[in-house]
Parts: sequence; C-alpha cells; structure tokens
Amino acid sequence: MILTVGTRGSKLSLMQTEAVLRDIRLVHPELEFKVEIIKTLGDVERSKPLFTIDSKGIFEKEIDQAILNGEVDLAVHSLKDIPILGPSETVMAAIPKRGSRHDVLISKDKVPLKALPKGATVGTGSLRRLAQVKFLRPDLEVKPIRGNVDTRIRKVKKGEFDAAVVAEAGLERMGLEGEIAERFSLDQFPSAAGQGALAIVTRKDNNDVIALLQAIDDPQTRAEITAERSLVRMLEGGCRVPIGAVGRANGGRLSLLGCIFSLNSQKKIFATAEGAVSEAQELGKQVAQKLLRQGAKDFEKEWRETYGPW
Repeated sequence: MILTVGTRGSKLSLMQTEAVLRDIRLVHPELEFKVEIIKTLGDVERSKPLFTIDSKGIFEKEIDQAILNGEVDLAVHSLKDIPILGPSETVMAAIPKRGSRHDVLISKDKVPLKALPKGATVGTGSLRRLAQVKFLRPDLEVKPIRGNVDTRIRKVKKGEFDAAVVAEAGLERMGLEGEIAERFSLDQFPSAAGQGALAIVTRKDNNDVIALLQAIDDPQTRAEITAERSLVRMLEGGCRVPIGAVGRANGGRLSLLGCIFSLNSQKKIFATAEGAVSEAQELGKQVAQKLLRQGAKDFEKEWRETYGPW
C-alpha cells in the first residue's frame, strides 16, 4: 500500500515528516510513502509578520485542501499552527509523543535575556513571545522576524538581530540544540497551545488511514493538547491574542496553566486547574473561565483593536 504525504518544503517540515514516517514504518513495515511538497500562503508571503496576514491556517490550508481533493492521503503539521476556531473536514488522526514545548533564546555570544543590553533587538513572529519578552524586559525592542529556523539563527549571527526567541522542539529536530543561549521555564514563559507536538491529519471519512495512524497516537500528549486547545477555544483566542497554555499529563492526572498578557505587556493574568486525563476538555473550560473572571476579555479587546479581529 502506497500513501501520499503532503508537507511544506522547509527543511524542518521535511525532517518532521520523515521522523513521523519512520515511526509509522516501525508499526506498519508494509506501507510505502510518497512525499508531495506543497507551497502554502505562509511560504509564499515572506515579507509580512505572521500575525498581520489576514488568513487562518497559513501553513496548512493548501495542504489540507489537497487532502480533501484526494491529491494526498495525509499530512504532517506542526500542531500549534493548526487553527483552533472554525469547522474542518479533516481530523488529527494521530498526535505522536510530544517534543519539548519550551521556548528558547538564540543570541550572539549566547547572552541570556536578562543580560542583553538595553535597547537590544529581539526577533519573533509571535505576539505571545513579543508580550512575554516585553513583560520580562520592557527596555528591549521586539521586532518581527521571518524565515525558517536556520534562517533566523543566521540573522542573529549576522547582527540583524541581537537575539531571537524560537521553539526548542524545532532546534532539537534539526540537531541545532547547541545554538541555544537560554531555555525559558514554562512558568516564566508559557508556551502556545500545541507547541512541540505534531499532528498527522487526514480526511474525517478516511477510516482506513485513520486506523493505521492511531498506532502512533500518544494518549497523554493528546490529553494535553485537548486541554490547551479547549482553553484557547473558550477564550476565542487566535494568533492575534497572546495566550499561553501549558498542559502536563502524568499518569491519569492532568494539570493546565493558562495566561494572557495586556497589550502594553505590563499586566499578566494566569489560572490553573487539575483533574483526570479524561477531563481534558473540561479543564480547558475551567481555566478559561477563571481567566475571564480576571478580565481576559478586556485584554483580548486591546489586542484585537490593535492587530485585527483574528
């Protein structure tokens, strides 16, 4: 049986896809795969900051359409990039064991965040990371940065930026852990919903492929992701609202931390909840309700009035 796999053409995307296919082959050695590279809006539009592009799913939409058209059978996505709000005709058939969900700092001479000089420029494509950096160091200048992981590292080394904040998982998958200047704790720097996880996506009605992919699904990672995405869904968040969501599954128990920053990054509200793994969806709702009682809607309004409704 030959399955066609859709993926972006970036080095990280290709490495992530190959890692997933290796895992599938261990369980289903009889399967063969053909990899199809598909350009997405996020690949084509390289000049704008990610949070200013007026489209959802900028790294997935074209690939998911290829799935629905029957051009590919499945796709490997970075889970944090999959839109949480809105209907979909695809399904996350498998969520493999999660990689690191930490954010890390890349800087010249490996200088940590607290030691960067006043006015130093830090690059990021995420409003959440922008807000977190400004909360910790309001004296720094945070600027949008685009490009693949290795491109961002190169921009720092060339002096275009003094530092950049990126996901540790991407560096690990590319063997670039040696570039890390500082690894942020999840309590200090809560990650995005789904960060560090991959999703293998197919059509909702493709039962044969779904059955094959379930063999590499990790239930604890799925519970964490379910809680995190439930939190963001309840807050009606998106890439233009800086929400941190950190689920931690341990055996049959699951904890969830959620936070949101004010537009000026001077205020941060957070909430936690804990329960059974089977209560993941409800835990997300509980944390969201606690944040709403602390004024999360007012924070969201500030961000959306500045950056748009998405």
